[in-house]
Formats: sequence, structure tokens, C-alpha cells
Amino acid sequence: MAKDVEVAERGSFSGKDYQDPPPAPLIDAEELTKWSFYRALIAEFIATLLFLYITVLTVIGYNHQTDLKENGEICGGVGILGIAWAFGGMIFILVYCTAGISGGHINPAVTFGLFLARKVSLIRAIMYMVAQCLGAICGVGLVKAFQKSYFNKYGGGANSLAAGYSTGTGLGAEIIGTFVLVYTVFSATDPKRNARDSHVPVLAPLPIGFAVFMVHLATIPVTGTGINPARSLGAAVIYNQDKPWDDHVSIIAILFLLLFLYI
Repeated sequence: MAKDVEVAERGSFSGKDYQDPPPAPLIDAEELTKWSFYRALIAEFIATLLFLYITVLTVIGYNHQTDLKENGEICGGVGILGIAWAFGGMIFILVYCTAGISGGHINPAVTFGLFLARKVSLIRAIMYMVAQCLGAICGVGLVKAFQKSYFNKYGGGANSLAAGYSTGTGLGAEIIGTFVLVYTVFSATDPKRNARDSHVPVLAPLPIGFAVFMVHLATIPVTGTGINPARSLGAAVIYNQDKPWDDHVSIIAILFLLLFLYI
């Protein structure tokens, strides 16, 4: 395996076998004049729209197929495993399709993490998160437009705490789940990996999609899995019922309190 620094035959040191990209400027107003910036925003909007449309339809379809009042079966439908595959598979597809355009974030948590790491500027981070949230709202809106009766009956795919779990438990599940996802994103896109593990072909969208899949398996029974704030917000806005909003407000309030205590 290659190393950062190798000792040459004459005792001198060679440079790094990889090149770290320069940190992004905090505010880069020049981005606003480039078409590539707006193309990236469109890509994030469309990708998040498609992500929410497919995944929320999967959740509602599963709830309908297991509804005994509608002649469903307890073991019918795709199950939690199928829902997790839908989320993970869509992330794999969409990250693969948009990575060369916008970086394939499709998640405000990922965008925020990359901003803290100086991978994107503040302007790009804010605009990405706006595009992602709007795309999520529009995606869930399409689901409601096409299947309004099922959408309202089966909760609109909105995330909420399951019975028997406290807000603290849900918060912990979401923090750990989001960490797993963002950690995988940073690991899969690390420039050192391309140099050190060049003999191992790594397709970045694949481990990212698998991370989403595994986290959903673990946290669907607890919170429905809201490791993507845009996904949670989009479903909550369109479904617009008290419990999803109450759960969101409680978790967000605790997050801000922890941030305040940390600062």
C-alpha cells in the first residue's frame, strides 16, 4: 500500500501520493455568474424530487398492502427490507447520475457536513439546501396528487416517533444514523483513497447507498428514518398533521440546545 511519504533511495523524501483539493472560499459570489452553479441546483432539485416520489410511494404502497381492513396481509408488500432497499437504491442511482453535475448531495445534512469541511462555499451550501427542500416538497406533492386517498389514510410517508420510544431515543437514533451516512460520504470521496487503494475499484455511490440502506433497517422501527432533513420536511409539509410536526420541533429544539451548550 502506498504511503503519504516514502523514503527515496538517497534518503530524501518524496511528496504525497495524492493531492488535497484547496478549501472552498466561505463566500464565493462569482459562483452566481456561472451556469454550472444553476445547473447543479436544478440537478439537486430534480434528484430530491425523484427520491421522495419513489420512496414515499413505496412506504404508502407497503402500508396499503399490509392493511387488514383493505384485505391486505400482515406479511404482504415489500416489508421493511424492501423500503430500506428503495431508499438505498434510489440514493445509489441518483448520486451516480448527479455526482458529475452537483456532487450528488441530495441531503441537507451531507451538504452541511461538506460545508463545515470547506468542500463547498456558504452560498452553494445554502442554495443546495433550499433546492433539496423544495424538491422534496414537490416530490411528496406529486405523490399526494396521484394518490390522495391513500396518502391521507396511510400517513403520507411522514416520519414520526413510534409508540414506546422517547424523544431522546429518536434523537439518538437520528444522530447516529446521520453520522453513519455523512462518515460514509467523506470516506467514499476521500482523495487519499484514490491514491492508496487504487488497486481496489471504489464506486462512491455504492457504499453511500448501502449506508442509507443499513441505517433504514435499524431506524425505521424507531422514527421512520429521517437522516435526510429534506425527506422529513417534505413529507411533514405536505401531510401537515400535528404528530410529525411535534416530533420534528422536539428533536430540532434539542439539537439547538446541544449546539448552544457546545458553543
